[in-house]
Amino acid sequence: MEWERAKNYILVFFLLLNIGLGIMLFIEDRRYALTGDQERLIRTVLNQNGIIIYELPLQRFSPMQQLDVTGFYYDTDALLEIFFPNPGLVTVSYQFGGEVFQYGNRHMSITNGFIFFDDPDGFHHDSAGILSEDWAVSLSDMFISSHFPDFILDGIIEFNDAIRIIYRQQYSGRFVHSNFIEFLVTPIGINQIEMQFGEIRGHSGTPVMIFSPDEALLTFVQRVRHMAQEAPMTINFMDLVYFQEYVSDQYYVYTAVPFYRIFTACGEGRPFLINAFTNVIID
Repeated sequence: MEWERAKNYILVFFLLLNIGLGIMLFIEDRRYALTGDQERLIRTVLNQNGIIIYELPLQRFSPMQQLDVTGFYYDTDALLEIFFPNPGLVTVSYQFGGEVFQYGNRHMSITNGFIFFDDPDGFHHDSAGILSEDWAVSLSDMFISSHFPDFILDGIIEFNDAIRIIYRQQYSGRFVHSNFIEFLVTPIGINQIEMQFGEIRGHSGTPVMIFSPDEALLTFVQRVRHMAQEAPMTINFMDLVYFQEYVSDQYYVYTAVPFYRIFTACGEGRPFLINAFTNVIID
């Protein structure tokens, strides 16, 4: 009898404990979520400054860890295999502090961690086509799926006679903004490819609180209010990514930290970047 009563007390204790933990988790969850008042206030501030946002997609801002990424480093032999039909016949010269690789009309340069490839005859296509977004994406998708499958389509910018397709590496569901591959596609195929990336080593350190989306938007307002006064501005999209701001030596490991990206209708696909740890916007 006493044992049965003790078991009942234990069960009641664990039940109350679970309820208490559930309440604490609920309170903690609410702590890192935008309230209705916060959203209404930031919309009012944006409207007063001539800035329109149709949707505020970011509602949560839980603490985040930094991401360890190496300096820019590339396997040159692998790149030559990708870009040149006869890698053994490629000539190498040194210009402007970097290496330039040439074969026929094709050339590739690697300078300060930045890779630039150019083929005026069109690269990586079966036949010339009518320039369209679908065709341009299909060409760049073939290249990405063959050589860099962990890069995901992140943006498309259309010009009069060309389309720029942007891919970025994804890690744990978030883009690493500083790891990118960009294609310039014309009616003859891929004319140029620009690349820059380091090796992602994984998260490190303890999670750190980040500024909320409405606080980041206030920083954005302070930067662009003079432009918005001259012509109304529309925010198309806002998200949260990792960005490696400073990199030099390829053998060191650097930290990429959370950044808010704010894309505007007049930004030609280039976002404003705001450090989520410091709430400082960078140019």
